[in-house]
Amino acid sequence: MSITEEKTAPPRKRLFIGLMGLTCMALVGIIFLAWWIPSKGLANIHPDLPRYVGFGLVVLCAIAVLGIVLLVLTTALGKDLFFSRLLRLVVIKFLLPVIEFVGKLLGLDRDRVRQSFVAMNNSLVIAQKYKIKPDKVLILLPHCIQLFDCEIKVTGDINKCVLCGRCNIKELVELGRKYNIDLSVATGGTLARKVIVEKRPRLVLAVACERDLTSGIKDCYPLPVIGVLNERPFGPCFNTLVSVEAIEAALQQVLEKNGD
Repeated sequence: MSITEEKTAPPRKRLFIGLMGLTCMALVGIIFLAWWIPSKGLANIHPDLPRYVGFGLVVLCAIAVLGIVLLVLTTALGKDLFFSRLLRLVVIKFLLPVIEFVGKLLGLDRDRVRQSFVAMNNSLVIAQKYKIKPDKVLILLPHCIQLFDCEIKVTGDINKCVLCGRCNIKELVELGRKYNIDLSVATGGTLARKVIVEKRPRLVLAVACERDLTSGIKDCYPLPVIGVLNERPFGPCFNTLVSVEAIEAALQQVLEKNGD
């Protein structure tokens, strides 16, 4: 079977960073209004009360702005500066739903926002400079990577693959054997979570679409997840492709080297 690959541009972090900036400015504005409006009445309670409340809200604004600056610097420099794990928690649990809402208000495509989130998450994970043994890394694949009409289903055991080379499974199996890394194929989020619980990896490298990667990264926290977007030349969930080179490049940044 001949497969015509439709290459997609790698996701960039700038969209997510831009939306974070807008969200931060909106938050600062809301905090200011939260102080200014009731301050007219606070003075009636105590003349210094508006000043104290204002100081507290300024501190909150400063924390929000500092957090955004640290996120930008961490992803731009690729170094773990300060509070990277806490920042990743804030991005995943708080900023993502807010930024998705802001993106919707601006008429931005939701998948574009999710792509940018995945790129941001990957930068924060890689900035941690993990050095993990290969047997503690799990590559998690969607079942649609395998050809739809293949008679040998690899869900549950990827080593059943006969390595015919018609889809990416052959290259992925060879990559797993090269680095001695476990690979699993899951048919959905429930099975993916079950595999992670059973294998208990220290890091997951997941291949999926924007929606599944975003939900998987959120569900797996605090377990670090590096996401690689699949390619869908035939539409979603059907004979999808993935850049094996991108997976290998990500692995090389987190795997423990001999002598480390």
